[in-house]
Amino acid sequence: DFDAKPDSLFFIDGQRRIDFVLVYEDENKKITHKRSDRKKQKRKRQVYESNLINNGLQLEATRSVSDEKLIFVKVHAPWEVLCTYAEIMHVKLPLQPDDLKTRDSVFSWFSRLFRVDESIIKPEQEFFTAPFQKERLSNFYVQDKDTFFNPATRSRIVHFILSRVEYATKNNVKKFGINKLLDTGIYKAAFPLHDSSFKHPSTDPKCPSERYLLYKEWAHPKNVFKLQPLDFIRKYYGEKIGIYFAWLGFYTNMLIVAAVVGVGCFLYGFLTRNMCTWSQEVCDPDIGGNIIMCPQCDKACTYWNLTITCESSKKLCIFDSFGTLVFAVFMGIWVTLFLEFWKRRQAELEYEWDTVEYLEQEEQVRPEYEARCTHVVVNEITQQEEHVPYTACGKCIRMAFCSSAVFFWILLIIASVIGVIVYRLSVFLVFSATLSRHISETEVIRKYLTPQTATSVTASLISFIVIMVLNTVYEKVAILITDFELPRTQTEYENSLTTKMFLFQFVNYYSSCFYIAFFKGRFVGHPGNPVYWLGKYRNEECDPGGCLLELTTQLAIIVGGKALWNNIQEVLLPCIKNLIGRHCKAAGSEKVVPRWEHDYHLQPIGKLGLFYEYLEMVIQFGFVTLFVASFPLGPLLALINNMLEIRLDAWKLTTQFRRMVPQKAQDIGAWQPIMQGIAILAVVTNAMIIAFTSDMIPRLVYYWSFSVPPYGSHSSHTMKGYINSTLSVFNVSDFRNASKPSSSLFGNQTTCRYRDFRYPPGHQHQYEHNIYYWHVIAAKLAFIIVMEHIIYSVKFIISYLIPDVSQKTKSKVKREKYLTQKLLHENDLKVVKKTMGKIAENIIKGIDSTFQHKAE
Repeated sequence: DFDAKPDSLFFIDGQRRIDFVLVYEDENKKITHKRSDRKKQKRKRQVYESNLINNGLQLEATRSVSDEKLIFVKVHAPWEVLCTYAEIMHVKLPLQPDDLKTRDSVFSWFSRLFRVDESIIKPEQEFFTAPFQKERLSNFYVQDKDTFFNPATRSRIVHFILSRVEYATKNNVKKFGINKLLDTGIYKAAFPLHDSSFKHPSTDPKCPSERYLLYKEWAHPKNVFKLQPLDFIRKYYGEKIGIYFAWLGFYTNMLIVAAVVGVGCFLYGFLTRNMCTWSQEVCDPDIGGNIIMCPQCDKACTYWNLTITCESSKKLCIFDSFGTLVFAVFMGIWVTLFLEFWKRRQAELEYEWDTVEYLEQEEQVRPEYEARCTHVVVNEITQQEEHVPYTACGKCIRMAFCSSAVFFWILLIIASVIGVIVYRLSVFLVFSATLSRHISETEVIRKYLTPQTATSVTASLISFIVIMVLNTVYEKVAILITDFELPRTQTEYENSLTTKMFLFQFVNYYSSCFYIAFFKGRFVGHPGNPVYWLGKYRNEECDPGGCLLELTTQLAIIVGGKALWNNIQEVLLPCIKNLIGRHCKAAGSEKVVPRWEHDYHLQPIGKLGLFYEYLEMVIQFGFVTLFVASFPLGPLLALINNMLEIRLDAWKLTTQFRRMVPQKAQDIGAWQPIMQGIAILAVVTNAMIIAFTSDMIPRLVYYWSFSVPPYGSHSSHTMKGYINSTLSVFNVSDFRNASKPSSSLFGNQTTCRYRDFRYPPGHQHQYEHNIYYWHVIAAKLAFIIVMEHIIYSVKFIISYLIPDVSQKTKSKVKREKYLTQKLLHENDLKVVKKTMGKIAENIIKGIDSTFQHKAE
């Protein structure tokens, strides 16, 4: 029975600590299953719990206070069990306090202003550690057996046992593990306990109330400008969650520099927008007002005046400026600095959190893998037999199937993107035919709501909706494929799933942006000979100012919509579910509820833990780096989002979710090489955006070559006449019947203009590309090559100059190894010397007595 102590974390005797809680529904009170099924479930549960006891765990069952059908089984691991499994799992435990002297950095006084008050959350004492061995217990720093294994380590050991205890045998195949029992509904939940309420400290003096401190000093919104207490987070939640928040905090801090430079480049474009000569020409009634543009679609579209794009050209001056080039080069260097400095920070955390040699020593085989090990093979290294789940041929078949499945689903994503493109092509016809008629009387609206703008905004919204829908589908597909692949360890499983999910998300999120940046308006032909998609849809053209502004719109909608959607999904949904669960389970009840029942009504964290948090941030990292040349405010938006994201994730973990099973992690896993790949690709994409999507190169070519003789008529280098030089002339009599406009708003027109570099009608090479076009192409290719080589050279130099592990950390690791070996081996030598000394004394005594007898 419950002892009415809601904050107690101990068995009824008040001595044995609860290390884990299992929850099941009493089979005798179930009404949804057949009687035979209930008996089978009860039998499996009883066998499982018996085997837990046989493995040394102690169990205590308590019926729920608010729902009599629920039974809570509290699990305690005694000292002997903890010692045994700590040795099996190679858990590193303290040998002696760290005696290495640490020097504060130059900026420590500044960072101290943003740190958590050390009087509230005290700094953790540093120890030299070594893998635990029972026979060398005396060498370890054991002051108190109750605190030698902290709660996180205890829960990890108990979960290891729960995952490997057998509950049934069928066809000579053992079935085991708490995960299987949870999947089949025999148990409803399994989790370690939070140590207190997040609202107030625990009333039990034996409980440290770390959850309350984390909420107050870390997860509360008032701490948005404070540094995170990473050691305390790691102590409570384990290294895996600790390193996620360490990475997210480091990424957010690095974004401050990128955001400042990005805002500076944006302000440069904003302040110099009135000096934009080509935009002034577009808006000038005597220049742009006299330029009649050719229709951009067949039949339904008509001629239009260039001044319609006046407002968009003014906006484009802000983003398509010299500051854009500077920022693109800066971001290529920034991303290298970020990755290199993160490697150093990660190496420091590996040492401080004892995960330097984790992968070689501690990580265990997944229970799902062990359960399938039915084939026997000979290990090439040990020359001993070992069990594996499939033969070499079977592994090849599985890999081929998984690769084919991934490729198929990527093609499906591309098909959805093509569907959005077809929508753009078809809806542009509708907007071109109807929009101008409906708003022809309202000139102010007409300036802003052009057919291009309407098509761009609606297509971006549809693309965002398609992305969100496909995400849910591909998530399940990636998990199914990875489960079939059957990786050996949890790290391998997560790395494999990470690669698949990122491939899906990469194509899903970025494909529409790549289309706008590099394909839209590139292969359109000319009005007399347009290019058609699927033989039916005329390829869409860019706005006369270029596609850069449309790319900026697409990025703003996807990034903003994604952040809003994720926050709703991650924060509001768990909160609503918890409120509904508490209302349904304890409606009208004022009974005192124990800690384990409080935690049961929280949301489970899920099998993949923080996988989706990493995915969200890495996708954002891709948007910030891959397309930053078109949107210099991207890092600022990412910075604001991440400052909120850290606190929202912290709030969610401490208030809305059950406590995760603490897990070890050496690094951020497969996300590191993924970000390195993005960093390399970002240099290429930004160089190509500046070269092909923006109008910077054609403007520079005009300024330096075509504004002055022999190609131009101006006496000095100038941007005057640029718009006229970039618009080719087309004779309306050369229209094909299929593409000739059905009506005209400008009377009888003999010629119209279109965006390209072609010879005019009447020229011997009419409608072929002119010399200006080839100059621009050569300049674009030269710019890409030069920019890539410069940035890659700087990246290589930075990578070489900044070592992955700092000299300070290397010294600490060597010092710890030296002291560990010295401490352990010297103690062994002392024992050997002591033993050998006694033997030597006995031998000497025996020799002396022999000589004495002979002398006599």
